[in-house]
Amino acid sequence: MAWSFRRRIKIIPGVHLNLSKSGISTSIGIKGANINIGKTGAYLNTGIPGTGIYQRQKLSGNSIDPQNQFEPFEQSERHIYDDKEIISADVQEITSQGMQGVKDSILLAHQQRTELKRDLHKVKTKLSATRLKLTASYVFIYGLVSKGIPAKIKADISAQKEAIAELENQIQNCFVNLEIDFDEEFDLKYKKLLETFKNLINCHKIWDITNASLQDTVKTRSSAGTLVKKQEVRFGFKSLPDIKFDFDAMYFKNANGADLYFYPNFIVMFSSKHKFAIIGFEELDFFHRSVRFTETGKIPKDSRVIDRTWAKVNKNGTPDKRFKGNYQIPVVKYGEIQLSTDSGVNEEYEFSNYEFSADFANAFEDYQSLIKLSGKSKI
Repeated sequence: MAWSFRRRIKIIPGVHLNLSKSGISTSIGIKGANINIGKTGAYLNTGIPGTGIYQRQKLSGNSIDPQNQFEPFEQSERHIYDDKEIISADVQEITSQGMQGVKDSILLAHQQRTELKRDLHKVKTKLSATRLKLTASYVFIYGLVSKGIPAKIKADISAQKEAIAELENQIQNCFVNLEIDFDEEFDLKYKKLLETFKNLINCHKIWDITNASLQDTVKTRSSAGTLVKKQEVRFGFKSLPDIKFDFDAMYFKNANGADLYFYPNFIVMFSSKHKFAIIGFEELDFFHRSVRFTETGKIPKDSRVIDRTWAKVNKNGTPDKRFKGNYQIPVVKYGEIQLSTDSGVNEEYEFSNYEFSADFANAFEDYQSLIKLSGKSKI
């Protein structure tokens, strides 16, 4: 009996962003595919013209198979009202309403890739068994007696190789294709944002601030009213495997939660392939400021010392002479970026090079303001 393999044909809807001063739009789908939203939920209708192939699949987190699915405290001269852990809410709860369709497309791409890889493994296993069968037909003579037996086995091998090639090609093309149309002003501001980010990632030190608490300066005799817990992280350019885009995303490592991937008008907070959120830029509260930091450790080579204090200090800033061996401590100027949304994003980062952080912040706020002026992105 000839070997056969049922080929699955699934269409991953692409995402097309149009960013211009006249308005921002996000469309999902490709030729032969569209998204319908009704009372019972959102459905992806896919079809290939002229083939009679049609598929309807519900788009929601529940429709995806779930099986496929610090350093010591430092002193900072800043002000908070109480002890707080700086961490975002569960990423399953904070996706922007207008970005749910994009998230569903990413989940669908990952689900399909998982299924195709499973099929590929099965076909490769079958191919190995078929090759052994061909060898056995000659070893045990019956293949020499009946010439039709090896011919049929060789036909199976050819079909299996063809199926493997097709599956590998489908896996390579199984992603959400993100296409961007910038008008001239958006394009210039986005390129400026990328340029300043290239400088930002070269800061000698980048820290994720994970906790901040008030300190009794009278009791500790310290000039710093706040203790912060922070962990060194790195930023860079990086992409998610389920999204194909002409540029790598701006990547923020998160020490105590989901990492952040900045695309042209949304952020993907990525914890795992089945657990992530997508937040539109227009919802993000972005805040930058300088921080006077009492640095008890090694001063980063790109930081600037702006003052001096004492290990034990009086309220007026003079050294407390009651303590023997009291010594001076440098105060350095760091940059700090805070990211938050009403839905639960809550992240803070500190940078050893204030100028680099300020340049990036200015470029980001300039770009984000253009998005807000153009109106909220809609699907």
